[in-house]
Amino acid sequence: MMKDVHNFQSDPDGTLYDPRVRAAMTRFVGEDGGDLLAFEASAAVRTAHHAVERMRAHGSEGRGVSAGALDLLLRLSGSAEGISIGELARAAGVSSRNVTGLVDTLENDGLARRAPDPDDRRSVLAEITPAGRAWIEAFRKPSQLAMRALFQGFSPEELVAFRDLCLRLAGNQRRLAEHLAQNGPRR
Repeated sequence: MMKDVHNFQSDPDGTLYDPRVRAAMTRFVGEDGGDLLAFEASAAVRTAHHAVERMRAHGSEGRGVSAGALDLLLRLSGSAEGISIGELARAAGVSSRNVTGLVDTLENDGLARRAPDPDDRRSVLAEITPAGRAWIEAFRKPSQLAMRALFQGFSPEELVAFRDLCLRLAGNQRRLAEHLAQNGPRR
């Protein structure tokens, strides 16, 4: 049973909002309310992210694989020669230590293995096993059905716009993080 039941409402133009979030963000931004839309949008992104992750977790954990391990397995399935731990970490946006643990889990389950890097004797590559490829194939159809259900009612144009907006947001965050890393936080 989900505890976080949402009771969305519609603005006069028909767009959805969460009244609890709007009330909390209105108090947070204060009198002028200038940033209210940005704060509401941020909360909506978190809500949507959690919805997608719950769907992914529901499908993958029922098959014995965490969402993080699933992400790595999908990345490995697209590579014929394997991928280094460092490359996997950069692609997934997590630490090499985190990826090492996930590869260990996948290796213990027989879904991935480590292999020597033919170009660098000091390095190893993670690669998907035939059992891992079979797992991906068995997971493909239920995943397609789940994504269709999750994005029901979205037009192709809306999906493209949604993807674009999310990636633009991620790009803004990356640029902000680089700026903060170079200049430190502003006080």
